[in-house]
Amino acid sequence: MNDNKKAGLNRRGFISGAAGVAGLSAMHITIANTAHAQTYPGRPITLVVMYSAGGGTDTIMRKLAEEMAAAKGWTINVANRPGAVGGVATQFVGAARPDGYTLLGGANYNRFVRVLGHAEFTPWEDWISMKAANALASWSVRADSPFQTMEDVIEAARANPGSVSISTSGTGGVWHELALIVANIAGVELKYVPYQGGKPATLAGLQGETDISGGGLHEHIDLIRAGEMRNLTQTSGDDITLDDGQVLRSIATILPESRSILPVGATYNFMFRRDLPAEIQQEIVDGFRAAANSDGFKELVDSKFFQLDVKVGEEADREGALMETITTDIFNRNQEQIGAEVKTAEELGLPAPEDFDSWWPPQGYTPPSFT
Repeated sequence: MNDNKKAGLNRRGFISGAAGVAGLSAMHITIANTAHAQTYPGRPITLVVMYSAGGGTDTIMRKLAEEMAAAKGWTINVANRPGAVGGVATQFVGAARPDGYTLLGGANYNRFVRVLGHAEFTPWEDWISMKAANALASWSVRADSPFQTMEDVIEAARANPGSVSISTSGTGGVWHELALIVANIAGVELKYVPYQGGKPATLAGLQGETDISGGGLHEHIDLIRAGEMRNLTQTSGDDITLDDGQVLRSIATILPESRSILPVGATYNFMFRRDLPAEIQQEIVDGFRAAANSDGFKELVDSKFFQLDVKVGEEADREGALMETITTDIFNRNQEQIGAEVKTAEELGLPAPEDFDSWWPPQGYTPPSFT
């Protein structure tokens, strides 16, 4: 950002000191922009993934990086920096030089970091988020679990509140948020145990550290097919029947009052700082579109029960702001379950969820300039 501001001051100084040569000033700027586009990237790009290896975010981001590299002829290295529901990776990328060589492999529009006080920036104003796919939530248990059905869990949790434990990908993360929503609808109190990502959370239930594995269906499906885990419920609007006849029941089949919020789950976002030079933004956006619409990425989406959902520009900004608004409302209504201080909608300058449509776009918002 400092470099950009410095560049802007240099240009203004050039223009003010060259009265009568406006044409030359314009040529100066055009040459600089073309130079960015022609030379980027001149070395490998690093994509920093905000969750641990093997989870849904990591799976999606590594495939996008692979397809983007193939489409554009770039070299993209992938590194994992889990922690603070994305806050660690976000701070790392945010502190890097804004030159397009350090990008963020994110999830859920990074909507948790501000409400939990991990960051002061506004994700949908200060960053560019591009959405590639969605994922359904899943609650599954190990094969020898005493819980045969979701109804068994509800009965045990109602009889002894707090006695049934469920793993999450991190306190205040998406699987924690969705577990809170399902538990509230069921009228039960659970014990939430955080892990650093979806894969560790899945293994926690499989190895008996928690009663239930909370996570994404994409993280559980191979273990369900292999008979090592039993799915209790998932968050699509309908039951899912696998090729072997197993039926994965929608939470709406068990709790019909949940149907109004379905389908619901995680989202996956390729992100970069909004202060990158415009021509580099365009290069990255073009590469993302090619990767997200490639046959290889679509095959991964289908095989793992993800849902392809490509959004860029203001459409993505609007969805990110809406999701942050909903999360802020949910976390404030369940603050004792979050176990940490959470900021209010008023502190964050957000509306109530029911007022969002009339609030967007907020004063001062500027849509991205790329095409």
